[in-house]
Amino acid sequence: MAPEPDLPEDPQALRQLVLELLSSLQEKDRRIGQLSSLLEALRRRLFGRRSEKVDPGQMALDLGAWLAAHPSEESPAAPVVEPESAEKGSGGGHGRRRLPEHLQRHRIEYHPAPADCVCRECQAPLKRIGEEVSEQLEYVPASLLVQEHARIKYACPKCQGNVVIGTLPLQPIAKGLPGPGLIAHVLTSKFGDHLPLHRMEGIFQRHGVELSRSTLCDWVGAGAERLAPVVELMKAEVLASRKIHTDDTPVPVLDPDRKTTRTGRLWVYIGDDDHPHIVFDYTPDRSRDGPLRFLGNYQGYLQADAYGGYDAVYAGRRVVEVACFAHARRKFFDAIQNDARRAQTALAFIRELYAVEKRGRDLSAADRQALRAAEARPVLDSFQEWLAGQRGQVAPKSPIGEAIHYAQAQWEALQRYLEDGILEIDNNRAERALRRVAIGRKNWMFAGSDEGGRRAAIVYSLVASCATLKVNPFEYLRDLLRRLPGASEADIRQLTPHAWKTQRQAAEPLAAA
Repeated sequence: MAPEPDLPEDPQALRQLVLELLSSLQEKDRRIGQLSSLLEALRRRLFGRRSEKVDPGQMALDLGAWLAAHPSEESPAAPVVEPESAEKGSGGGHGRRRLPEHLQRHRIEYHPAPADCVCRECQAPLKRIGEEVSEQLEYVPASLLVQEHARIKYACPKCQGNVVIGTLPLQPIAKGLPGPGLIAHVLTSKFGDHLPLHRMEGIFQRHGVELSRSTLCDWVGAGAERLAPVVELMKAEVLASRKIHTDDTPVPVLDPDRKTTRTGRLWVYIGDDDHPHIVFDYTPDRSRDGPLRFLGNYQGYLQADAYGGYDAVYAGRRVVEVACFAHARRKFFDAIQNDARRAQTALAFIRELYAVEKRGRDLSAADRQALRAAEARPVLDSFQEWLAGQRGQVAPKSPIGEAIHYAQAQWEALQRYLEDGILEIDNNRAERALRRVAIGRKNWMFAGSDEGGRRAAIVYSLVASCATLKVNPFEYLRDLLRRLPGASEADIRQLTPHAWKTQRQAAEPLAAA
């Protein structure tokens, strides 16, 4: 048995010891709750679903109880919990979809045997009266071909001179082996389909062509440099937007002076509906210099997370901060293990705000702003009152305390989306754009250098913009690489993804006629 502790005889000293022990116990409980919350968040990130769904019925109960205890004319009604199935698919018909009409069709006819084409009663030959057609989707492997550029020579037969020769058009890579289609394929495969170069090397080997990954890497670099002027114009268009969404993600970068990789950053900047381009920018670190340099003299709304590096951007008051409710929601979701009742009440408030956004999704910007003023503003006022009432009742360093502190610290920027109907409640648009980088990072693992990171930003800008505009990235990049050599600045302005799509759409009716 452990020896009994030596306790003081003095009652005052004994009381002080008990208080110290209680304080220590409370600190341990707080730390255990914090670590449990972190552990649960880590387990969910590694093994669980990323979805932040909780029981909407429980949230309704928690929010309804709070509203009943705090009645006011402006308080929102208790949330109506919609069944999850109502948010999914339209419940259309079943069965196999019809294959697209634009696909090439190869017809194979199956005739009855000659012996069966004779009438069994009168022995007269049968005549063809129709057919039954079924369609099967088949795959023909992609192929490589050698394109010969023959420059035809002419000369005077009398003078035996005055030789002229056809002019070879400018190529994406001067005197290079790959044609525009092959470079476009490599860029689309790497940055659109997340296929690393060493896998492409094996694919080309199956076609009987030896192309080393170093050669493919050189083509990626040369192709990105050729495409850079288009991305510069896209950047200028994004900076003309009334609002910009931005976020960043880490990218491991090889460093010859270190045994391990170091961390670079890819930043994404997304324009408004009138400037629908996505532009990526690479920086070797996460300092504030990256956003400052890219945004320059931009004036308008900037929607981002609470990263302190943006403070210098907001300091000049030309750029107005818009915060992200998805970040606030995530902190309350992570605090459920620590304080389920308070976390679910906060999530219920946020769910109500998103319900308003769902109702206003198809409205004009002016109508959406009016809807938010009528329905979202009362919810925000009640949420702010609830946050103020909970602040002094929770440990500041606990997960729920940190979630409440984050929401209160960002409150002005969180509710700024009410000011203009073009603004959004969260920054999910930027996070979705960065997913392609995260997926690619799992495949190609790291960038070879800072220059490689910059080139990746160029190609990602074009591929991501194509995805947003529903443009085939391979067709777009192939056409760009054909037309960019020798193109003037006026020509390049017609080659941004949005301008290119507009031209194609305008030409389709003419081609059909």
